[in-house]
Amino acid sequence: MKRFISLAAVALAAMLCFCACGKASGKTPAPETSATEASTTEASTTEASTTEDSSNDTPTTEASAPKIVCTIFPEYDWVREILGEKAEGADLTMLLDNGVDLHSYQPTAEDIVKISECDLFIYVGGESDGWVDDALKEKTNKDMVVINLLDTLGDSVKEEEVVEGMEAEEEEEEEGEEEEGPEYDEHVWLSLKNTKTLVAAIADALEKIDSENADTYKKNAEDYTAKLDALDVEYADTVKNAALDTVLFGDRFPFRYMVDDYGLKYYAAFVGCSAETEASFETIAFLAGKVDELGLKNVLTIEGQNHKIAETIIQNTSTKDQGVLTMDSMQSTTTEDVQGGATYLGIMESNLEVLKEVLN
Repeated sequence: MKRFISLAAVALAAMLCFCACGKASGKTPAPETSATEASTTEASTTEASTTEDSSNDTPTTEASAPKIVCTIFPEYDWVREILGEKAEGADLTMLLDNGVDLHSYQPTAEDIVKISECDLFIYVGGESDGWVDDALKEKTNKDMVVINLLDTLGDSVKEEEVVEGMEAEEEEEEEGEEEEGPEYDEHVWLSLKNTKTLVAAIADALEKIDSENADTYKKNAEDYTAKLDALDVEYADTVKNAALDTVLFGDRFPFRYMVDDYGLKYYAAFVGCSAETEASFETIAFLAGKVDELGLKNVLTIEGQNHKIAETIIQNTSTKDQGVLTMDSMQSTTTEDVQGGATYLGIMESNLEVLKEVLN
């Protein structure tokens, strides 16, 4: 695969981290001396002013809040939900916050500093996160709790698969190179069932690093899980009552966990973690034929501006009148999206509405 970050780059970033400094967030100014405590005399006023200045040097409660670093948006949003009201004062970081997706992300020196100092670090754990092992060697917080999503899910994690008609990536093997093990599908967050397991693990970790608020985190996690359960039922009912049982993507396909949860079939141009952007004539022709054969009214894509492959597929169908619809895989969600109100549940609800249109 084309997504490994060179060890040299990570090593350089690790060396630079000693020259950088992390940015704490969420501090609340210490309270000023009240007017009723100050004397009306000039001397007393001076004394009160001195007391007020020194009080600002006293650490606040929020400044000691746990430091949490997440690589991607879904993890970040799950943490916010479990923190609840305490998220306002939390020192919470989302590393992939500018639209760069998981497969091409490279940590900066500042990122490595944030990771080294944090109390809780959450990452996906697939091939795209090959840089993490080296970054964790630089940790200065020996009590850090680390959550690897793939490890947490264990046997629920699936290997990537190449289905009929899909463009397979060609691997160039060098002489003497060891044979690689299986490549796992990293997009585990697109299963509501997986998410329930991961939310429970994050709640346990928060309870461990901030035991004083353990009851709050447990309750918030239970409330959020109930919402996940309700949406899971909606997905199952939608698929059960749908006219069609197949989706077709003129794009990468990161939704395998979702379709497997509900028994849907699928066709796509590339696997979910593919670095390819151009489909062969054979792939286009096969997918266009499937659109005709199955009577599909829409071709799906993932988020992004380039829908060229989907449009080319449509131009090669018999009717050439299918629509192009987009499902959001949350691989490129930005801080700006978060500020605009984006949430994991909200995006999954929007994806369900798209699925309803595609299957009926």
